[in-house]
Amino acid sequence: MPSTTAGTSADNVGTKSRWALSVGITTEIMGRTIAAAEASAIITCDPIQHYMPHVLDLFQPWSYIARMSVAIRKPTREESLPHELGGIAYGRRHGRGAQSNRSGRFEPRTYGPVDDGWESLGDLDALQTEVQEVPARRVITKNESPDIGFDRSINPYRGCEHGCVYCFARPTHAFLGMSPGIDFETKLFAKTNAAQALERELAAPGYEPRMIAIGSNTDPYQPVERRYRIMRRVLEVLSEMNHPVGIVTKSALVLRDLDILQSMAERGLVKVALSVTTLDRKLARAMEPRASTPDKRLEAVEALADAGVPTSVMIAPVVPGLTDAEIERILERASAAGACEAGYILLRLPLEIGDLFVEWLGANCPDRADRVLSLMRQTRGGKLYDAQWQGRMEGDGPYAWMIGRRFQMAAERLGLDKPQKLRTDLFTPPTLPGQQLSLL
Repeated sequence: MPSTTAGTSADNVGTKSRWALSVGITTEIMGRTIAAAEASAIITCDPIQHYMPHVLDLFQPWSYIARMSVAIRKPTREESLPHELGGIAYGRRHGRGAQSNRSGRFEPRTYGPVDDGWESLGDLDALQTEVQEVPARRVITKNESPDIGFDRSINPYRGCEHGCVYCFARPTHAFLGMSPGIDFETKLFAKTNAAQALERELAAPGYEPRMIAIGSNTDPYQPVERRYRIMRRVLEVLSEMNHPVGIVTKSALVLRDLDILQSMAERGLVKVALSVTTLDRKLARAMEPRASTPDKRLEAVEALADAGVPTSVMIAPVVPGLTDAEIERILERASAAGACEAGYILLRLPLEIGDLFVEWLGANCPDRADRVLSLMRQTRGGKLYDAQWQGRMEGDGPYAWMIGRRFQMAAERLGLDKPQKLRTDLFTPPTLPGQQLSLL
């Protein structure tokens, strides 16, 4: 009778994620090995329940099989998503968050890589970041959403090289005829004239100053900012005009502009929020591959606080079953670093992000994928996402309530529940060339 060994663990048994199954068979007759064969496959069912019995039944009657080994393991990154599902080999997408590059929802056809049988896909170069410079007619975007605390924002870039797999801004790339997957991370648009356009808008007759949020959609301090410096020029305009601004980022690059931020903070014109999703560096690198490490972000919080800049920490997003256990620890680290405020947002999976996140879970956390998705549905009325006003940021149901209550109690205990208000009374509209000066 053949002996069977399975390389699995108790945590893996019973999941329905993707698995790699390898079978090795050695055939002996009269003590001599006459044949040996190995085979492997990627399966999506529970291998213990659905696949193993068939393997054993198939080879059980064959008395001349001396040894048979069956190994079950997590697929490698190269195996995580097949090409026919839009997957891209790990070697090409190393340092990227999305596993695939499926066409956007507005495209009449779906495009993807196809192996022609000559292993041509293995010869493709690694994906490079491409930046297209585009002039912007306007940079201030207005909104009337009841779910967010600002009515205007600026995004110096479209697309984000940080590659956060859960980013709610990914679907916006579909409007450009591109994929919310890899395209969102590699095909960026830089609004190189953002500072000039902002100056024109601030000079418009009747403009009323209110806090401008920067980083609400894509990160203003993503890696390409080192070269383009658009965010710094925008800050220079806002500082000159005494206009209030709130910044959200996942990058320690924000410290480059500490001189401007400190000057604005002395006038009550700025506050900065660092987003910290997890303290687990390995998990952060998988979810947010090109963002600063959690420790670097907390060091940036400390440096900003020491310089007198009002600083907060956003736990955005909270991923049920994956990062929600860290809420209290993140807030404790934020308080120790000098943060004066904190907030959180429950994971949102609108449109294409749902499929992208499920792919990422299967490739990086197969043992927890089912639990995470189950808890997500418990916080969204049985769906992966519900876009209803007043509830999309925090979810509903007992589990969502528990997350909110835990955050509230920890924030109150640590003194992180005191919002910082910015001044608007210092605003001075710019005077553009050829514009008549005020007679007052």
